[in-house]
Amino acid sequence: MKASCAPRKAPPRCSERLASGRSVGVLLLAPLLLLPTSSDACDDPPRFVTMKPKADPASSYSPGFVTVKPQGDTTSGYRPGFVTVTPQGNTTSGYPPGYRILYECRPGFQPVTPGQVLAIVCQGDYTWSSLQEGCKRKQCSNLADPINGQVIFVNGSVEFGSQAHYVCNQGYYLIGTSISHCDISGNDVGWTDYPPTCEKILCKPPEEIPNGKYTNSHKDVFEYSEVVTYSCDPSSGPDEYSLIGESRLTCVGNDEWSSQPPQCKVVKCEYPAVENGMIVSGFGPKHYYKATVVFKCNDGFNLHGDSIVVCGENSTWEPELPKCIKGHPSPTDATPPNDAEGLGAGFIVLIVIALLVGIGLLLCLYFCLCRQKKKG
Repeated sequence: MKASCAPRKAPPRCSERLASGRSVGVLLLAPLLLLPTSSDACDDPPRFVTMKPKADPASSYSPGFVTVKPQGDTTSGYRPGFVTVTPQGNTTSGYPPGYRILYECRPGFQPVTPGQVLAIVCQGDYTWSSLQEGCKRKQCSNLADPINGQVIFVNGSVEFGSQAHYVCNQGYYLIGTSISHCDISGNDVGWTDYPPTCEKILCKPPEEIPNGKYTNSHKDVFEYSEVVTYSCDPSSGPDEYSLIGESRLTCVGNDEWSSQPPQCKVVKCEYPAVENGMIVSGFGPKHYYKATVVFKCNDGFNLHGDSIVVCGENSTWEPELPKCIKGHPSPTDATPPNDAEGLGAGFIVLIVIALLVGIGLLLCLYFCLCRQKKKG
């Protein structure tokens, strides 16, 4: 058996093992050194309604990479040495004492005090210095009332975010946008729409109708609230024309009349004959539009249906003609039962008897008093 002549490596000394352990420990602790703490920086800056930071409020401390740089040879012949942790940037997050953030007004707002510096500073106790809202709403230009109209500011001001509502006087109508907003316009504020105008309401002539006419038909234009009245022409036949619908039309809007034009046509209902009945009113050989007839049944017959009917625009009676039927009366015409009549008569008799008894008692009392006075 041959003995090996290769030199044996000496076991690592204690000092080398200790240095290696320290290096590993530093590497493990390095990330912990970079973690932010709650006591060495200010938190995020406060937010305001009318202001915003001028720039992105990023941390002035910018945590970076960590470089571990061993000292000595890193080859197989490693020599123990020191390990240096070099942070790239600052080692904390947040805002350090003395850090200042400038604010500016949001769009649509302006400084309350021109030239005032709006800023907060991270103080030594890691809190921000106090700062109040330093901006106010900008104002749009004042709006004048349109001719024959007026402008109404919803919240009573012309500040950024306000609304202006336009309305026209009676007899005029609006051309344009009725609502305008005070909104951002470039670097300033302005109204979103041009002011509308109020024009006079006019109506074109209403429609002509067959067999009829309307007043002032010679006019080409009718003004607001002007009225025309329709009427029917005389009929060339045996029956007259009836006007169906509204006879008076009013100009209520631009080219808008209050209702549709009426019609002129013959409306004639047949003679209203009811068997075992008679006409009380509404006599006549012909019954035209809106003619009214009242019926009554003969003795021994009872009315079923409505006693009053009207000639409708379709030449039919509305409602339909009633009927006179012999026998029991309808519930509306029914007479009270005999026992109810007897009960009523008996009640009256009792009242009369009670009155007579009362009068008799009073007379007796009177005579008694008179006798006592004579004896006295």
